Amino acid sequence: MIIANGPVLRPEGPRRLVLAGEALVDVVLRVQALPPRGGDLLASSGGVTAGGGFNVMAAAARHGLPVLYAGGHGTGPWGDLIRAALAAEGIALLRPPDAGGDTGFDVALVEPDGERTFVTRLGAEMVRDPDGWDMVPAGPGDAVYVSGYGLAAPETGPALSAWASALPPGVLLFMDPGPLVAQIPAAVLAPVLARCDWLSCNEREAALLAETNPAGSPAGQPRAAAAAQRLLARSGRAGVIVRAGAAGCYVARPDAGRAGPVHVPAPVVTAVDTTGAGDAHSGVFLAALADGLPPLAAAARANAAAAFAVTRQGPATAPTRGELDAWLPARAG
Repeated sequence: MIIANGPVLRPEGPRRLVLAGEALVDVVLRVQALPPRGGDLLASSGGVTAGGGFNVMAAAARHGLPVLYAGGHGTGPWGDLIRAALAAEGIALLRPPDAGGDTGFDVALVEPDGERTFVTRLGAEMVRDPDGWDMVPAGPGDAVYVSGYGLAAPETGPALSAWASALPPGVLLFMDPGPLVAQIPAAVLAPVLARCDWLSCNEREAALLAETNPAGSPAGQPRAAAAAQRLLARSGRAGVIVRAGAAGCYVARPDAGRAGPVHVPAPVVTAVDTTGAGDAHSGVFLAALADGLPPLAAAARANAAAAFAVTRQGPATAPTRGELDAWLPARAG
């Protein structure tokens, strides 16, 4: 494993990120608008790249946090692409290639304003063996990342939930439920929420998870803040981050007393592609905690990394530590 140079990790921050998620391939097509049902259109450009959980790992690794990929990877061209991308970022692999099939992929349609729409076909990145997580060496000082994709799939969700919810003390459990949040069975989701240390999601996902009306919130309170408040009450022990796009994010913490969710603004940029922005946010947030930053400062740095990422085309566009450090003063000026 290659470990980038950076600040000495403080005891309260994670020493390593273990990604118990899914690295898969993004087939990205840039379109003027989504096609009508039964229609067809020509993409203005396209490409094939590593995506999914890879985006989180790359963001963290670029900021000096050692990373172990604990998910699966297949035999075939998609698996080869994922392994090459992981190697380029200095990310270690836990498992050998799965001889039973290739890594999965998604088709991402990106519109001119940067919004993206996905269709995903899962593959060998999913750990389907009920005992498949027992081999993961997650211990005190590690941060473990779990995604909603693994929890939502019927053949993987129960085992992943049981493993994640039983992680030993001292392991920081970070969950991003993702766009499939409404498809995660309650019996799978509840134990993970009860064990979770940090929960991060966008406004839509937060509204679904908090069982609130996305169009309604208390008078004068932004929808993202209302959802963060509800999620904090539901999770009990977890800190909550609700990402609000260009508005930054809202952070709610169980140790904040009666203070409500805190708004952490983001730098103003012109977005060209929002694919992977939430992943960049998560990876850099965890790396910032590892550097010893308090949660609100870590969220501010994560906001900046996500803002930087959306100014580039592609999913894994999180900046390196040096790029972000150079970019921030220029934005302030």
